[in-house]
Amino acid sequence: MRRFRRSPGPPPPGLAWLPAPTGERVRAGATSGPGAPSGLVGRDQTIDFKMPGGARISFNSVDSSLSSLKNCQTYINTGMDIATHVALDLVESFNDVEDVNSMEKVMLEYAAMDRELNHYMRAIEETVNQIKREKPENIPDLKCLVEEKFTALESKNSDSDLQTNEKYTYFKDQLKEMRKQFCRQSDNDNEAIEQIDEDIAVTQSQMNFVCPITQMEMKRPVRNKVCGHTYEEDAILKIIQTRKQQKKKVRCPKIGCSHVDLKGSDLVPDEVLKRAIDSQNKRSWATVEKSAGYDAATKEICY
Repeated sequence: MRRFRRSPGPPPPGLAWLPAPTGERVRAGATSGPGAPSGLVGRDQTIDFKMPGGARISFNSVDSSLSSLKNCQTYINTGMDIATHVALDLVESFNDVEDVNSMEKVMLEYAAMDRELNHYMRAIEETVNQIKREKPENIPDLKCLVEEKFTALESKNSDSDLQTNEKYTYFKDQLKEMRKQFCRQSDNDNEAIEQIDEDIAVTQSQMNFVCPITQMEMKRPVRNKVCGHTYEEDAILKIIQTRKQQKKKVRCPKIGCSHVDLKGSDLVPDEVLKRAIDSQNKRSWATVEKSAGYDAATKEICY
């Protein structure tokens, strides 16, 4: 998977227009041409920061570039979500371990892209803050300053950074749970498949599908990253919102849990549990339909 760029080198695509300003009136970005950000073509920028020497700098386009980068980050997050779902599908269908490992490599590539974007956004923000704080006499080269800060941040990269990416951590956790549930097979032996089916049935029968809040089977379970308990998404979010309005902390609704400050940011979708619930329901319907078919056949024979 292609990275935005590898350091050292030119800035990521779409960021090459970051300015190297000169002159009295400064635009923090191009306003025309193929490198100009969307919505800025032909538009004059508002002057919003005065230098001690009288020159003024507009950071409008810088803000626009940060907004574009955050949109890119949204796409990366979506890609990571899709990769997670694909990996879980592979485990659920007892696919080859090599295919699952390939999805982990994809996740690491996404994590590297996310780190690079974060570094570039941080470099831009620190540069703007530095200029506003120091108020230099001469107009600085914004592009050069950003590149220096970005390169310094990238120089501290290590493989361990990627392991701590929140979505990669979630991916590994969900993969582990799915493997526990489905006991991934190593070959196509029929006897092994039968044993796996038995293990799945036992595992699923032991899982708790009931929300501690609604006391009903969950449809969209979310897991508390702090204590590990799961709840129906709408139910727990409603409690959090109500307590927030009352300016009170939220205790985990699970009886006996000591977690007393539950936040919305602590919640993550529990895809594995949702799949287990859906699978259990499908088997239940299949059993009912099979039983109904047997009864109908019996009545027909008797008739």
